[in-house]
Amino acid sequence: MVNVQCSMKKMKVLVATEKPFSKVAVDGIKAVTDAAGYELVLLEKYTEKSQLLDAVKDADAMIIRSDKVDGEVLDAAKQLKIVVRAGAGYDNIDLAAATAHNVVAMNTPGQNANSVAELVFGLLVFGIRNFFNGTSGTELKGKKLGILAFGNVGRNVARIAKGFGMDIAAYDAFCPAEVIEAAGVKAAKSQDELFETCDIVSLHIPATPETKQSINYDLVGKMKKGGILVNTARKEVIDEPGLIKLMQEREDLKYLTDIKPDADAEFAKFEGRYFATPKKMGAQTAEANVNAGIAAANQIVGFLEKGITKFQVNK
Repeated sequence: MVNVQCSMKKMKVLVATEKPFSKVAVDGIKAVTDAAGYELVLLEKYTEKSQLLDAVKDADAMIIRSDKVDGEVLDAAKQLKIVVRAGAGYDNIDLAAATAHNVVAMNTPGQNANSVAELVFGLLVFGIRNFFNGTSGTELKGKKLGILAFGNVGRNVARIAKGFGMDIAAYDAFCPAEVIEAAGVKAAKSQDELFETCDIVSLHIPATPETKQSINYDLVGKMKKGGILVNTARKEVIDEPGLIKLMQEREDLKYLTDIKPDADAEFAKFEGRYFATPKKMGAQTAEANVNAGIAAANQIVGFLEKGITKFQVNK
């Protein structure tokens, strides 16, 4: 691909983050853009979409976190060539609209993986010890952990689980069983088998038309007595009414998540069996913040200078 940078114009990179990067991450991003001769503009803690629409008007590239890039934003971004979501999930970008506007959309897979994986075990230890309420809980050692999707996060979850002495299984429709087995993890033959045979299931699937609301009454209902469901993936994959109904019927189940459900008030009635962090916490570590931000900046420079599209997620 031909260099898309115009030699007469200084490229402008907009970092649009309602939930800002750390100063260390911003400094790292700036070091990358400065080295490339680009101008870096920050839009942090914005409260109105109109602020984003105004800021993106003359941007050539944009880095976002959980910020939404929809058709309206892309309509306003007349010069935009690339948008990078600093993180693994990218359902906050309208991919079809990006393609229609000739904008390359990317994510930064793997940069937050360890952070999310460690959070899984923070939630699990908290949950399995009865939220530290003073009563006797149980241990993770010897429990069977099911990992749904064996990507970057799932592999890190498996790595940490081995240190806890857990029995580990995984299912991923897009990852061959031999790859899972090579990592020292049992490959479940199906999603149903994973839920039927595991004490704990940790979700690491993206929100797609196939996965949205797929974690439902029937599937979670297959879990053993005392089962724990952990969701650090996406809110949309949970069938909330179905899970609420199941938890009403089965007082042995626990649900732990870092994504507050739409029906949080209903789930909160399951005292001692439900916990959600106030905000999404998976990538909220200094290391993940820096890694994802700098990776996004490097991917922008790689695309604008050399046409590298390795992490492109739209067609």
